[in-house]
Order: sequence, then C-alpha cells, then structure tokens
Amino acid sequence: MRGQWMVGVLGALLLLGACTDPESGPRTAPPTPDVPSTTRQKPAPSASPAPSTTAPAPARDMSVLYLGDSLAMEDQTVLGQELRDTLGAAHTSAPYSGTTLCDYLEGTGDPSLVPDADKAAALVRAVRPDVVVLQFWGNAWGYTPCMDGITYDASRDRYFARYAADARRLTEQIASAGGDRRPRIVWVLQGPDPLTPERVERVNGIYREQAAAASDALADAGGVVSPPGARYRWVEQLPCTAYERAHPGYCTDPAKDRTALHRTDDHLHFCLAPTTSTPKPCPVRSPGILRMAQEITRAVGTAG
Repeated sequence: MRGQWMVGVLGALLLLGACTDPESGPRTAPPTPDVPSTTRQKPAPSASPAPSTTAPAPARDMSVLYLGDSLAMEDQTVLGQELRDTLGAAHTSAPYSGTTLCDYLEGTGDPSLVPDADKAAALVRAVRPDVVVLQFWGNAWGYTPCMDGITYDASRDRYFARYAADARRLTEQIASAGGDRRPRIVWVLQGPDPLTPERVERVNGIYREQAAAASDALADAGGVVSPPGARYRWVEQLPCTAYERAHPGYCTDPAKDRTALHRTDDHLHFCLAPTTSTPKPCPVRSPGILRMAQEITRAVGTAG
C-alpha cells in the first residue's frame, strides 16, 4: 500500500510544473501561462459556490490584488466570487504557475516567469489595491530562474535564507509602490507537503515573521485543508463541513461524510479536474479550493 501511494505521489509531482515539491522532479521551467495583466476574474458557473458569510462586509468598496503560483491560478475564480459576494470587493489577479516570490520582484536583473507589467509593484501602482494577497507554496525545485539554482534539497539553509530575504524585499517594494496608500499584505499560509512537511512549516514560519515585522496579516488557508490537531499531516480527504453537507457536490462522499481535497493522481493541487498543460482556473467544484478561498476572504475582510 505504501509503495502504491509513493508511486502515485511521485507520478503526480512529475506531472506538475506549477507548485513544486523539493525532493524530485524536472529542473526546467514549466510553460508560462497565458494570463493577461490585471485581469478582473469573473466566476465560472461550474466552479461557483453559493454566497457565503465568512467575513463582515466592509464599510466601503475594497480592491484586492491576488498574486501567486499554481494554487492561486486554480482558485482565482472562486476566490474572486467569494471576495465579491462576501465583501463587495473588486478582484484583480495575475498568478503564474511555477513561480516564487522573486519572480514578482522588480529590478533584479534576473530572468523571470512573470513579465514586467505583472510584477507586484507595477500592479500595485496600476491597480491601487487596498489589500495584496500573496499565495506561494514555496517553489523548491529550481523551476524559476530567479532563484539562481538554490533549491531545498541541495541547500536548505540557503533556500530558507533566500526565501526570507525575498519576502522582506517584496514587502518593501509593495509598500513603496503604494506610497501614502500602502496596501495591507495578506500572506497565505500553506497546507501540508505530502513528502517534506517540515519545509512548508518553515515557509509558513517565514510568512508569520514577515507579517509580524511589517504589521501585515495572515490567512491560514492551509489549516482548513489539514486534519484537526495535525496541522502538517497531509490527507487526501477530510470530514465534510456543514457547508459542504448543505451544498451538493461539495461533500464528495456523503455516505461516509468525507470530501476529497485532492485527486488520487495529484497530491499537490486542490482542483478535482485533471491538470492541463496550459494552467487555468479550476473548472469544477472543488471543496479544498472553496475552503481556502473562504478562509482567505475572511482574512481579507479583517485586514482591509
């Protein structure tokens, strides 16, 4: 059984060039998705949940900028609808699969998977958001050239030091671009890594420290896709929530009161549709995506 599980994990990870796990996999960059700059997402009917009440409505209109890797790519439509329905917030997103923090930095002189127009500071100047949500798994395979070949498996100390430095620099660039309307940053805490849970725990620690240092906020989206009392233990399914039981399609195995977070052939992403060669928003109802989108929305409502 363990051998079959590991084959499934490794097969899925080799397929994915989006968010990357550190221990194995190709070392070349995945295709850069065709994502327009400053795209205002409209919810796809097949992926749209019913309106939720995860956070109080703000006193004024709010603008949210959403940046990140393939997890942001797959959940941007559902998050956009949650932000709109729950907070009345405008939503702009520019995720790129396979990226990490340095891809969104300006002025590095390094090759990047993110074009200049979609760098974090450039979008802050263009969109003038109230909140910037940053969703990064913590690319650890070296897909993105701006990491200068630093990978988790080859040099863990260098990987974490570089990641922390990039988090500080990205915060500074976002703050500077905002000027006297400095947007609040919401760092999204990541869910369990199926192979190296300690890596994600330390990445989340970097996000916690950076948010505290800059008086920014956290969204523990990874916590809502983790078992109760076991924050960094990966599972494929969890018990259904009351919301999922009440909305057909979200409790995927009602007879057992269990819902699927991942496909059996993809232990990293939360979209229940197969991964495609061209990254795109998830086209089907997916409980893990909705859970995380609702938690991010709650945090944005508090931060804004």
